[in-house]
Amino acid sequence: MASIRRMMFVVLTLWITAAWGQSNTREPHIGYLYPGGGQQGTVIQISAGGQYLNGASDVYISGRGVHGSVVKYIKPLRNIQREQRQLIQTKMKEVRNMRLDELPGSRSRSSKERSAKKVVDRPAPAEKEKDAKAEEVKMPDHPLLYDLEDKSLRELAHISSVLFFPRNKLQMNRQLAETVLIEITIDPDAQPGSRELRLATRTGLTNPMVFQVGLLPEVRELEPNNRQAYQVPPNMARIRNLPRERALELPVLLNGQIMPGDVDRFRFRATKGQQLVIEAHARSLVPYLADAVPGWFQATLALYDAGGKEVAFADDYRFNPDPVLFYRIPENGEYELEIRDSIYRGREDFVYRVAVSEQPFITQMFPLGGRAGVETVASIDGWNLAGTELPLDTRPGGNNIRQTAFRTGQQRALGGSLKAGGFGDGQRDGNYPQAALEADTHSGGQQISNPVTYAVDMLPECNETESNNTPEQAQPIELPKIINGRIAESGDVDTFRFNGRAGDKIVAEVYGRRLNSPLDSLLRLTDSSGKVLKWNDDHVLKDSHLHKDVMGLITHHADSYLLAELPKDGNYYVQLTDTQNHGGGAYGYRLRVAPAQGDFALRVTPSSVGMRAGGTVPIWVHALRKDGFDGEIKVILKDAPAGFELCGGRIPAGRDRVRVTLTMPSKAPARPVALQLEGRANIGGHTVKRLAVAADNVMQAFLYRHLVPAKDFLILVQKSRWGAPPVELAGNIPVRIPAGGSARVRLKAARRANFKGLQLQLNEPPEGLTIHDVTVVPNGLTFQLKAEKDIKHIADNLIVEAFREYAAKGKDGKPTGQKRRNSMGVFPAIPIEIVLR
Repeated sequence: MASIRRMMFVVLTLWITAAWGQSNTREPHIGYLYPGGGQQGTVIQISAGGQYLNGASDVYISGRGVHGSVVKYIKPLRNIQREQRQLIQTKMKEVRNMRLDELPGSRSRSSKERSAKKVVDRPAPAEKEKDAKAEEVKMPDHPLLYDLEDKSLRELAHISSVLFFPRNKLQMNRQLAETVLIEITIDPDAQPGSRELRLATRTGLTNPMVFQVGLLPEVRELEPNNRQAYQVPPNMARIRNLPRERALELPVLLNGQIMPGDVDRFRFRATKGQQLVIEAHARSLVPYLADAVPGWFQATLALYDAGGKEVAFADDYRFNPDPVLFYRIPENGEYELEIRDSIYRGREDFVYRVAVSEQPFITQMFPLGGRAGVETVASIDGWNLAGTELPLDTRPGGNNIRQTAFRTGQQRALGGSLKAGGFGDGQRDGNYPQAALEADTHSGGQQISNPVTYAVDMLPECNETESNNTPEQAQPIELPKIINGRIAESGDVDTFRFNGRAGDKIVAEVYGRRLNSPLDSLLRLTDSSGKVLKWNDDHVLKDSHLHKDVMGLITHHADSYLLAELPKDGNYYVQLTDTQNHGGGAYGYRLRVAPAQGDFALRVTPSSVGMRAGGTVPIWVHALRKDGFDGEIKVILKDAPAGFELCGGRIPAGRDRVRVTLTMPSKAPARPVALQLEGRANIGGHTVKRLAVAADNVMQAFLYRHLVPAKDFLILVQKSRWGAPPVELAGNIPVRIPAGGSARVRLKAARRANFKGLQLQLNEPPEGLTIHDVTVVPNGLTFQLKAEKDIKHIADNLIVEAFREYAAKGKDGKPTGQKRRNSMGVFPAIPIEIVLR
């Protein structure tokens, strides 16, 4: 009987764990993928470096045509022992000799040398004993040692350089130390562009990482290549008949990693008259680094001719940290491309992809968008463009921010729309970083330009007309209006006049930097006398160190915004110029001048969630409010599969973020599920609906944080052996707590569960709230929430976490006399409101 009671206790305890989900502070995380992409129609092996990746079992890649599978998990390699080093060198020597035998004219020589060595160096008994001990030594796990027997001489030199001759011995970075080898199959018709790659592990689902699908043939860098592209390693200098490494043929895409103090060089052959576009992807692969300044891999590109003279250099492309180098080849010959970090930093996540080709590249476009439903054709200019026009997809619905690209092989340029996922019809400020071309871009040997960004809006539009530099020359407009214009030259000022009434709330907003224009705008609003009523240079929404821009990747918030209430009836003037006194054809903008129209966008973090079936996990929902809207936003699950439940779905008036909880179904789906959250608010008597965009709250350079958009809000529900007793709040919600007083809360379980011995704690509560008097009652428990007397009036959600205490044991299995606690997870969110007396 006693054993049955003990079994019931264990089962009920497991029920509690399953009900709320085992708290997981060790969330699996990917820090980099190498290489960060691959060519259509190829099968490649890549490494995913990160932390808490043990037990990786499945690979999930967004979009169609790209498939992945886990090859193996490799634990951190802390130090290579002397015996292991010797074993690696022995195995590498064996492979090296095999490769030498394959060289023309080398077989008989190398074979005879090894045969002679065997005769002369016949092992003595003592050496046999050493060999027996050596057999007990195992090869260390390292990505470079996988399939060692298939390596070429150049690849063996690369392994030797990386493993045995490190330039800087640094302390291991635990966040990057674990490795998962992944095999990637890219279909021939896979859409080019960026995908999201995630791993499923024992403890959940990793963050998404960018994986690019490209069109060009690809190569990987091989060390040593610091001083020149193909350095002959010292141990290969005396090898006769060693074939000379051939220069790369164009077009080509280069993959590599920059380690501390590292410089990588590649040699290629080019022809006179070629107009090369050399485009680096580094920050676009890993947008932010938490522990490095300025917060990303700052790559530089330098091009050298056959004589070693530097002929071109780039360390950025306008405001984008990823450099693009343009160069017209003056003479036939071989050229070397050098890539490094600007201040010679480096580590495993300093990953790059560099395309060297005559790809089309758009450097300017006008206009930067159009009105929904109105046919719009933009004029374009740049490198290797076979046309000067690019149709824009302005069909109603979809995202406000869109992308397109120029494609060769057609009489007229065709723009392929880019998926930007996350926003509903007519919504502004779409998400585009993880985009992929919708159009068929792989057939017919076509080339695709860099993507260009544009906006589609519902308001009436017009084009700016010169001259309008002064109030006397101001271009008249009627509100609301979007003006397509550009700062055509240094010193240019664009001035617009409108008629307003006292009390009108007017917004002037520039879309330039968000549409990849180099414009650094400055806005002024003046009255008819010339008095400046309001002005703005840079505009950024911040919550402490969290930057809440809709793009998530912009760190210089150069687009100006102002909201003003007009003091009287009369004419008013909006002036726009470039703060840095620059200008040119690329300095385009879209200027919205209109009555303030409240709106909002939503972000949900994190973008990947993993939890046991029936478990509950807290997530954040962020509101990006616009044009003065400050009201309540209700958040719901939209069209979710049965079993998912969102609790606390309300962003109170005046709040910009709230933590809610997501409870999993009791049965785990076979694959991860992409959920959608929708926000609803009453604005001006109308119900406004906005879909939440998945995002990740990432750190930049030890301090700043950004909401980086992702394609999907992906949920991995892991199987649970035990059924989950749902727990819910009994009574009215929100729970109202008087300032200086308390309120009693009761949680009840749908089935019998063992709450005895549980300890409850508030998880990141508002200041001034505490939990007391936890009492177990039939089918549930109750507790007291107390508010301090001077607490502010707030509306929020409380997250209650459950712990169970146990006696710690030593390595010998005996009690140590100390107590430890295990988190059993969290309960569904409890909406609360502080009532002032």
